[in-house]
Formats: sequence, C-alpha cells, structure tokens
Amino acid sequence: MDFNDTPDEARFRAEVRAFLQAHATLRRPDEPEARQRDEDGADSLARAKAWQAKKFDAGFAGITWDKRWHGRGGTPIQQVIYNQEESRYVLPRGFFEIGLGMCLPTMIAYAAPAQLERFVRPALRGEEIWCQLFSEPAAGSDVAGLRTRAERDRTGDGSDWILNGQKIWTSGAHYCDWGIVLVRTDPSVPKHAGLTMFFMAMNSPGIEVRPIRQISGASHFNEVFFTNVRVPDAQRLGPVGGGWKVSITTLMNERLAVGQSPGPDAPDMLRLVKALKIDGRPALEDAAVRDRLADWFVQAEGLKYTRFRTMTALSRGQTSGPEASITKVVSATKLQQIASFGMDLLGMAGVVSDPALAPVQAWFQQALLYAPGMRIAGGTDEILRNIIAERVLGLPGDVRVDKDRPFNEPVAAR
Repeated sequence: MDFNDTPDEARFRAEVRAFLQAHATLRRPDEPEARQRDEDGADSLARAKAWQAKKFDAGFAGITWDKRWHGRGGTPIQQVIYNQEESRYVLPRGFFEIGLGMCLPTMIAYAAPAQLERFVRPALRGEEIWCQLFSEPAAGSDVAGLRTRAERDRTGDGSDWILNGQKIWTSGAHYCDWGIVLVRTDPSVPKHAGLTMFFMAMNSPGIEVRPIRQISGASHFNEVFFTNVRVPDAQRLGPVGGGWKVSITTLMNERLAVGQSPGPDAPDMLRLVKALKIDGRPALEDAAVRDRLADWFVQAEGLKYTRFRTMTALSRGQTSGPEASITKVVSATKLQQIASFGMDLLGMAGVVSDPALAPVQAWFQQALLYAPGMRIAGGTDEILRNIIAERVLGLPGDVRVDKDRPFNEPVAAR
C-alpha cells in the first residue's frame, strides 16, 4: 500500500481544497460528522440543489464520468480524494447519492443516446433527482422474488406497459422526479429470468407515495403504490426479461455508494468516556470500558487500512476487490455496538435527545435509532456474508430450491 498522494493526486487535492475553502463552511473538530440532511425540509433540499449546481459548474460533479456526459473524465481515486475533503465541511447531503451513484450509471449503460442527452445533465447539476424502486414487502434481500408486474397494453399497439404493485423502503421517492423500477414481466419462467427494468416519471398518473415515519422521527423512505401506471416501451432499460442483468449494474454501484457507515466511531466513544464517571471514578479507568474501546479502535484501524487497499488499487487504475462488502459488514455492526454501549454509559441521561444539552450533541441517541438500518441498506449483513463466503472464500453456495423453477409455481411445488 502507498499512503501518499502522487504528484497528480496532490495537485487535484489542492484544487479541491481551494474550491471548498471558497464555497463551504469547515466543520468544527468537536462537531459530530452526522449526515447534514433534513429529509423533510424544503430549505435543505434547495440548499442541496444549489450546492450540487456549484459542484457541477466547478467540474466536481461526476468526476469519473465521461466528458460527453458532462463529467470530468477523471479517475476513481480523484473521486475518493474529493469525498475525503468534502467530508470535512458542513454541507447538505443525502439527496443525490442514489440517483448519481446508482440510477444514472444504469441509465448510461442501457439508455438510448437521446435519452442520456435529456437526463444526464439535469441529474448531475441537481435539477432533477432520481430514486431506485427495487424492494417490496415480500422481496427485500431476495430482490428477484418481487411481484410488482408489468403487462403490455393489449388495447393499443403494444408500445406501452401497465404497471401494478407496490415498492417499499424507497429512499427519497417523495421528492424525486424520476426513478428506475424493476418489475416482473413473465411469471412463467424462473424468477431471475422474468424481470424487466424501466425508468419512469414519479409524477405519472397512478403512482402514490406514502412516507414511512421512522423511529428517529424522520421520513426519508416511502411506500410506493402503482395502479395501472402507463410506461412507454421506449423507457425500457435492456431487453424484456433481461432486467436481472440490468439490476446487477445498479446493485454493484450500490455496494460502492453505501460502503462505510456514519459515526459515532471509536474516537467519538473515547471523547464520551472522558466526560463520564462510573461509580464515582472516571469511566476510562474501568477495565470493561477500556476493553471495548480497544476492540473498536482495532476494528477502526482494520477498516482504515482496508479502505487504503481500495484506494491504492484505484490510484493504480485497478478494480477494487471485495473490500466494499467487508467494510460494510464490519462498520455497520460496529456502529450499532458503539451506539448501544454509549447509551448504556449515559444511563438516565440517555433520554435527553436535545443536542444542546446531551453529551456529544446527542449523537449516540441519534445513532441508536439509525444504526439498525445501516445493517440493511445496501445489502443486509446476511447477503454480504454470503457474497464474501461464496465469492471470496470459495465456500459452497446456499441451497436455492426455487432458482430454476417457474416463478408462478405453487410454493409447495418448489
């Protein structure tokens, strides 16, 4: 591993720093690196769009994208460098990651050139926002088990499809303009073979978006219902029945986009411990506390150097390995453990959720509520462990009795 920037990388980092120093506010060292996002705030969305436009105009939106699609034509390591520098600033985040990280790369891979001319620039500049419509009440980790269906409109010339069904956990659907949707077009073939991908306007007649109130009080994701929604065949991505292959493009980009969990992390736990006492003595003197801290610091260092391996590969123009899956499995679990232990240490003070009154700006209280979701978003722990076991360690795959059977066969026959 090489921890130093090359001369070209150093020049790019200096360019990024100059841009951020001129246009953004540096985060204070004692300020939690919480996600700067108010999912329900129109003001926050407006600020995010304004910031995205600034990034686009300065050449920092779509850093790795081809110049013909309004990108910079840069390298993956340049994107890593930009993300590192931007994380040090207080900025509105959380509105464009899915669209630019997952949906638009899928569009670029499968949409017609005229469609890309229409959609890429507005998305990259923050004028239009995209969502991903995959998960369903009965198809979460097993996306191929989805039941939302699309049938050709037999009353016309067959150039339209009619969609009916339901999606769930759709992040940002309540403020998105467009979405990519995976549906079942042929239930008579095995589940992976009967899927097709489309893109669609989220204000299409027949679409109903219902925000889901989360335990944290926010409403970032939604249920989405489709009732006789008409989608032109021209908005199909890939061949009919080829939706699983198209979705793999999206899911692989999702692995890269989700990655590391937000804090609090081991250094934040140390800061909390230094401010607390156990039985009248500094909490840092407690052997059990020190043991847990040591564990998390070791994990944090392991994750850091694993990410460095990825960065080194990107810097050399290589494709990164399974690090994204490994990083997410470890970091999401660690986050939940740290949040829970922090609340244990706070005791009765844990009920105080006002950032102005609670230690470390109530970060541990907030983390306890959002940490479980990090073990689901972008692939559950179980799915990622299967990927690591089967594709990295070469272990036998799980038994999948329904893999080669028609989807519409009765369950008992599978």
